[in-house]
Amino acid sequence: MHMSFTASKDVPADAAVHAVPVFPGLVVPEGGVEVDTAHLPPVGFEGKPGQSHALLADDGGTVVVVGLGDPATLTAETFRKAGAAVTKAAWRSPSVAVALAESGGEAVDRVAAARALAEGMGLAAYRFDTYKSNGKPCAIEQVTVVGGGGARLQAALDKAAVVVEAVCLARDLVNEPAAAMTPTRLAERAREVAKAGGLGVRVLGADELRAEGMGALLGVAQGSDEPPCFIELTYEPDGRPRGHLALVGKGITFDSGGLSIKTADGMTTMKTDMGGGAAVIAAMGALRRLGVRARVTAYVPATENMPSGRAVKPGDVLRARNGTTIEVLNTDAEGRLVLADALSVAVEQQPDAIVDIATLTGAQVVALGKKIAGLMGNDEGLVTQVQAAADRAGEPVWPLPLPDDYRSHIDSEIADIKNMGNPGQAGTLIAGLFLKEFVGDVPWAHLDIAGPARADSDDAYTPKGGSGFGVRMLVELAAGFERPGRRR
Repeated sequence: MHMSFTASKDVPADAAVHAVPVFPGLVVPEGGVEVDTAHLPPVGFEGKPGQSHALLADDGGTVVVVGLGDPATLTAETFRKAGAAVTKAAWRSPSVAVALAESGGEAVDRVAAARALAEGMGLAAYRFDTYKSNGKPCAIEQVTVVGGGGARLQAALDKAAVVVEAVCLARDLVNEPAAAMTPTRLAERAREVAKAGGLGVRVLGADELRAEGMGALLGVAQGSDEPPCFIELTYEPDGRPRGHLALVGKGITFDSGGLSIKTADGMTTMKTDMGGGAAVIAAMGALRRLGVRARVTAYVPATENMPSGRAVKPGDVLRARNGTTIEVLNTDAEGRLVLADALSVAVEQQPDAIVDIATLTGAQVVALGKKIAGLMGNDEGLVTQVQAAADRAGEPVWPLPLPDDYRSHIDSEIADIKNMGNPGQAGTLIAGLFLKEFVGDVPWAHLDIAGPARADSDDAYTPKGGSGFGVRMLVELAAGFERPGRRR
């Protein structure tokens, strides 16, 4: 993403496109630039959210009017979608000016609107064209947000650029074919992110995983010819840290289901199964540039899940890092196994809170669809903090329970627990209860992003493919992190 954002009081002379937000009825927000509507068709453009229409200006340039919808219902998401509409309308124009007027609403101020607008423009410009012979990348390089300028406005635009870059990185990691984005390559990319972002990095290979007792991760990995690894990234802020947050991301670079093999159709998008790990790595790379004051440590267990003569079999028992024995009854429930080891390692570091993010269960998609993530946890304060960060970021989550009555669903006949519950019953909650076994009394929240991690079609600022869901939320969480009370 090569789009840069500048705040200014004036429209640059070289701006090929000038975008102006309007309310229904072509009402220009207070402080905005009046629009000549003589060339508008009598029907068609109504100023609905995200709707756009191009006009030929008298000087030969182009004016794009972009709908904001009802001024009483404006949110930051309204401006993200408006930004996406501007990008799509001005796709081939290298320089674009966007008028930022008073929103007229109480829910979002000018600075927040500017940041959201820039995020929407940058995210909508993303395309994964690495393997296309004739890709058509967005030509927009310079965006001038015309709205009075000022240091606060420019700082908001700068933050937006950092966040957009992080989301696009996560999308790149997910969209790469599994043959190119192996666990080894994912670790290499993590090292690159660490170097660029001023992070500490440590990568454990198979021999070290055995020495560290990560039997659950190794069990999942043993069916693949690709070696597993365990990625650890550490961010230390300048000055005294405001708490210690641990992030854990599932890094299954391809999931065949193992011996409990998926259908052919079910495997077509399984390079996406490392969406949680990609989100964590990308978010970590943004922290220093955003001046995050909390200490943040990230853990990504990375492997393929493949069938072979060496693969773990249904009925086998694995021993996780914390000593818990796990009966594996379905090898396609592998994400919770690798997370068990990663959560155990995170707990040993005694952070103030742990948040894991994973494409974990198909049941999440059944319950919440493709746009809303499931949120669970053992600490109400942390869950509330994560939800607030998700709301600010524009990434929808929905709190789900972890009922004690359902804990018996993972009782095993021969081991401490099993990796499956009762067929067809509360699959997302059972996975959450399984993970809860590995966090002890540390405040913990779990995000199941099986649906939102991938977009099935273009939607506003999210093109089809890996969505980068979770990056914005994790960045918001880290930036505003407050220590929750330790559970007793």
